[in-house]
Amino acid sequence: MMRRFIFAVIFLLSLPALRAEVPALLQAAFDRLAADVDRWAYTQTAVSRDGKGKVKDETVVRYDPSQPFDVQWTPLKIDGKEPTARQVKKYRHERDKNRDKRRTLGELLNLEKAVAAEETPTAVTYEVPLIKDDEQRFPPEKFRVLIRVRREQPVLEHIAVKLRDSLRAALIVKVISGEAALEFSPVDPKFAPPITAIHGGGTGSVFFVKVGATFDVTRTDFKRVKPYNDRFQVKIGLMKTIDF
Repeated sequence: MMRRFIFAVIFLLSLPALRAEVPALLQAAFDRLAADVDRWAYTQTAVSRDGKGKVKDETVVRYDPSQPFDVQWTPLKIDGKEPTARQVKKYRHERDKNRDKRRTLGELLNLEKAVAAEETPTAVTYEVPLIKDDEQRFPPEKFRVLIRVRREQPVLEHIAVKLRDSLRAALIVKVISGEAALEFSPVDPKFAPPITAIHGGGTGSVFFVKVGATFDVTRTDFKRVKPYNDRFQVKIGLMKTIDF
């Protein structure tokens, strides 16, 4: 259950089309990201650990948006071993199934009400409230979302989601703390920085037994490609691509 919470926080991160009243700096940063976000192929390593730091799962995959939709994600290693054809098929199926089911943060962010929470000479951090949705597993008022934008250019630097207060996800499960963060780092100075790392963690209790878990994702070996979508003149919602 704790791992589900971590995934719920991280998988929230995705945005729809931006509206006119979004703060100008925030809008400009996402406009730059939109121009390049679906043009990067990369290798992604995802590692989940239990509360004692022991590795539970480790998966290395290659993402290539120039390939047909059903083969854009290709597992390279699963728990240190080369995957079988059956494992590759299962991974792609599970990924597609989970992506269709969940709501993203982009569908819940109220960008028009974003406010500057902190300003420095080089960056502005916006706090963005979430829209309440009856289908959400976790109540939006329990989370604080912060998006940091670099003034120069401007570009996204960091997105953080943190649980404000403890919550009970089920009668036997209580989530005490949880947070997730996305980091953007330059790959090529000509383009907006893509997501290069995702970190998540949480603690709680199941049947009054304390549990905890962490999740880390790194993206490397970036390569510019022509999106498969371009063949059909179809555009995926900008922040649907802030995902893994």
